[in-house]
Amino acid sequence: MRLGILTGGGDVPGLNPCIKAVVDGAHARGWEVFGFRRGWAGPLNIDSFDPDGNAKWVEKLTPASVRTIDRAGGTTLHTSRTNPGRVAPDAVPHHMEGRFTPDPKTGKVDCTAHVVEALSWLGIDCLIPIGGDDTLSYAAHLATQGVRVVAIPKTMDNDVFGTDYCIGFSTAVTRSVEFIHALRTPAGSHERIAVIELFGRHSGETALIAGYLSDADRTLISEVPVDIDRLATLVRQDRIDNPSHYALIVVSEGATLQDGDRVERGEADAYGHLKLGGIGQIVGAELKARTGVEIINQSLGYLMRSGAPDSLDRMVAVTFGNLALQEIADGAHDIMLALRGGRYATVPLATCIAGEKRVDVANLYDVAAYRPNPHHVVGAPMFLY
Repeated sequence: MRLGILTGGGDVPGLNPCIKAVVDGAHARGWEVFGFRRGWAGPLNIDSFDPDGNAKWVEKLTPASVRTIDRAGGTTLHTSRTNPGRVAPDAVPHHMEGRFTPDPKTGKVDCTAHVVEALSWLGIDCLIPIGGDDTLSYAAHLATQGVRVVAIPKTMDNDVFGTDYCIGFSTAVTRSVEFIHALRTPAGSHERIAVIELFGRHSGETALIAGYLSDADRTLISEVPVDIDRLATLVRQDRIDNPSHYALIVVSEGATLQDGDRVERGEADAYGHLKLGGIGQIVGAELKARTGVEIINQSLGYLMRSGAPDSLDRMVAVTFGNLALQEIADGAHDIMLALRGGRYATVPLATCIAGEKRVDVANLYDVAAYRPNPHHVVGAPMFLY
């Protein structure tokens, strides 16, 4: 058995322990593992006529080569947001120039046929992609083209549909809570309002849980547009009620003001997403105008997913790696590993593109107060999702 493995999209803590678990477990079974570098860019750039040049894009992984990778965060295979189904014409690898015609509507090139051929040429029996909804959506497409896939969900937004939990979420929350608490020091010293922006495009779950655990005064999530006048009234009182004369607001980067749009910039990536970020600055400016209080604006950004994984992410990552091998050994494919109701499970791979995972606002959030408000938690999973 020869397996392929790759990590796509944003890096999160837990990827390396998952890779190591797959490699060590496969070696114990007498199987080979080849790691594709830079996500889907790996198989996209494989050239069967230039085997020596492929070392940049794929490597054989052994227990010796992955022995220490679990001690660090990120991914030793590197990552990218490449989508072989939507490649810009000037980004098509040179060895494929002229082979595929751009779609007249999108102007993009679909190189999926080449990816399927590359995997076959390398003798990959089953592919294990580790990624979020974008990476796994392409994995689901590959499965329809005859590629055997066992997918593993990861994203600090925890928004892959079909699983309650994704690798990277716990560490992102842990990091966020640590930094939110740390920012109490300057906020209190200067008697200001601190506005702390966290990652979270369409799902505000990371901000919701981080705000809940750090006891932030207000938490703004992607799912609920914000009435800035009402928020200013609440925050002004929060600061008055605090003996240290400051207030903390946590903001999901996908949050919006009422009648406003998401703050996006730059060119769309291969999956059609613009870069998010900046709503914290806007909220801060609006609050200063209404309260007269100076603002501390802080975007945690990549700090949320920096460093080694916490114990929960390590547990899930290693277990997902081992579960993937068990499922492959049993002949399973075209599945995604999942946690459902606190229990390990598998779901059809196409589940990841069958819906959207969002915060259960009715049961977890007070819309009027802009605060986490979990209730009816008996029987709820550990992270309340």
